[in-house]
Amino acid sequence: MSATIYDIAREAGGSIATVSRVFNKANNVSPKTRDKVLAIAHNAGYHPYAMAQGLARKKSKLITVIVPVISNHFFMEVLAGIQDKIADEDYDLNIYNVRISDDLDQQVEYLIKRGVADGYLLISIHLNDQQWSRIKKLHNNITLIDEYHTDFDSVSVDSVEGAYLATSHLINQGYDRIAMITALENSKPAQDRIKGYSRALQDAGRIVDNSLIFSGVHYSRDGFTERNGYEAMSQVLDMEVRPDACFASSDIQAMGALKAMNDKGITIPIMGFDDLRFSEFLGLSSMKQPMYDMGWLALEKLLERMDEDSADVSHTIFSPELVVRSSSVTDKVTV
Repeated sequence: MSATIYDIAREAGGSIATVSRVFNKANNVSPKTRDKVLAIAHNAGYHPYAMAQGLARKKSKLITVIVPVISNHFFMEVLAGIQDKIADEDYDLNIYNVRISDDLDQQVEYLIKRGVADGYLLISIHLNDQQWSRIKKLHNNITLIDEYHTDFDSVSVDSVEGAYLATSHLINQGYDRIAMITALENSKPAQDRIKGYSRALQDAGRIVDNSLIFSGVHYSRDGFTERNGYEAMSQVLDMEVRPDACFASSDIQAMGALKAMNDKGITIPIMGFDDLRFSEFLGLSSMKQPMYDMGWLALEKLLERMDEDSADVSHTIFSPELVVRSSSVTDKVTV
């Protein structure tokens, strides 16, 4: 049976209250007593339960992450940054997965209302102003990741700029008919990337042809999946007048698109968005999002908010970086 706080107090020859003060880092404990209690606890393999410690201080010492589709590679990279940052802090981490559906705002509200966390990180939760207004009334300590709203601290990437730079790169390579693989049409990242794609074509004096914007028919994870990319690229390659390059809204979709090209024995230049770890090994050109840094910085912002909830709202918007590899460069290069 594992040791309890009662066992530690009995062996130390002190009270439970004294042991509790040691674990809660109170000042009114002598160094000798503190060292003795910590040594006994270490030898016994005892670790105080963070929730119980927090409740004694009227804080839970918990931070909750609310995220849709936890299996998505983007989210996992962001979570890596959060987890590495929280390792240096006196907090535990809870992660809740929500469904992308019409009641997304209600799911978020429910988790915050029933939770006991000191702060919340919301990853890729996209709501309207009225819904955000309700969320704001539930808790002061909320930081958004991959989303922007004036009422909340946030860390995000400029998806419009990223799609613009990706499409401009393909234009500068001399490609004429540039297709785009997108995702669920009401997904905010998909909307922003279509906007950037369209703007780049217009600035280059080209007409935006909506028949060159493709998506698969499976929309799990909002369509940001290998299957969706495979289905979309299959449509691209089946066109009578085939596009000569393609921009995919995510590296995951681009990976599916590469499989479709391999299966059909047809290759066209392609680039993705995210620059996930596997992209380098696929030779996939991409727009790099600092996903790890986004998670780290978001938690830092949240901790600062928890220390000073009257501070001005802080927004950080990263500019994605163009990473050129072999997938978007062929003999047709003109620059």
